[in-house]
Amino acid sequence: MASEYKVLGQIAPAATTNTDLYTTPADTQMVSSTLIVANRGSVAATMLIWVRVAGEAIADKQQIMPSVPVAANDSTTLTLGITLGATDIITVYAENADFSVNLFGSEIS
Repeated sequence: MASEYKVLGQIAPAATTNTDLYTTPADTQMVSSTLIVANRGSVAATMLIWVRVAGEAIADKQQIMPSVPVAANDSTTLTLGITLGATDIITVYAENADFSVNLFGSEIS
């Protein structure tokens, strides 16, 4: 099995919209090291994060961070060690359009 360490996803999601940050490719597993949520705006806001096994529709059981508060012009670093199987998805929801989200880790194929 080969491991590739990389930036797994980078997005600036639209406000109040569920947005997929990362989808594990077929025949691949993923291990995350760090998720960084940056609020580029001048107002504190929150972000929600789900892990959707096999691409299931969003449900309460998948929410890993129900409300990540981020101060204005600041960032929050989450070291979660998330592991995903093929076709699992990380989805985010931003309270406003001033967020950037970066996911780092490795894919194993």
